[in-house]
Amino acid sequence: MNTNRKNGSLYTKIDGKVAIVEFGHQASNSFTGELLDRLTWELNKLSANNSITVIVLKSEGDRAFCAGASFDELMAVSNLEEGSVFFSGFANVINAMRKCKKVIVGRVQGKTVGGGVGLASACDYVFATEAAAIRLSELSIGIAPLVIEPAVERKIGTAAISELSLAPTDWKNAYWAKEKGLFSKVFDDIKALDKDLDFFVQKLASYSPDALLEWKRVLWKNTEHWDTLLKERAAITGKLVLSEFTRDALSKFKK
Repeated sequence: MNTNRKNGSLYTKIDGKVAIVEFGHQASNSFTGELLDRLTWELNKLSANNSITVIVLKSEGDRAFCAGASFDELMAVSNLEEGSVFFSGFANVINAMRKCKKVIVGRVQGKTVGGGVGLASACDYVFATEAAAIRLSELSIGIAPLVIEPAVERKIGTAAISELSLAPTDWKNAYWAKEKGLFSKVFDDIKALDKDLDFFVQKLASYSPDALLEWKRVLWKNTEHWDTLLKERAAITGKLVLSEFTRDALSKFKK
């Protein structure tokens, strides 16, 4: 069931050693600042929970996985501080995922844009369906995917993120995303995805939590500077969103 809450919804279900975190928003599961803050807090809490080993990150419904930043909140940014604070929300979530002591498995059932691509990139393993096309649309509205770039580049490389970001109105299909390393597995439909996902996470949860933690630390090596880097990128993006180009572009989309 999809949420109709203005600022979105976030629910966590614990099933044995697996925590299932589900976010939602009526606008294609986009993120408001409040929802980003809630997700960061939830991930930090689960990271400290010794009774779980694996986190599954999913979104509501059977269509879009995530439409990125809330369009309404982008339109509402009126000064540098507000812009920096809003985009710091994505920085905080990515850093929480990076530092989380649990393996995070993403479930991407449909299209994902902008910050949603960053979210998928920050997962340690990603299941997707054939419907899970991706797009980095930021340049088309006068900003750039600066905050999520480190996470996306880490997964797919500089050449692929250049191809993806410099064609901001083009979709790349799920098999392109798998070939580049963003998605781990791609399935025909949600039913097939969920069947394999359940088997995978239960198997993963049976492994040594200490071994998984030490291995995750290795997989995320050389990212310790992201705490500072992503905040700096958020401030730059917050400045860009105030530009006349972006204001005009957003107003056209709204119309």
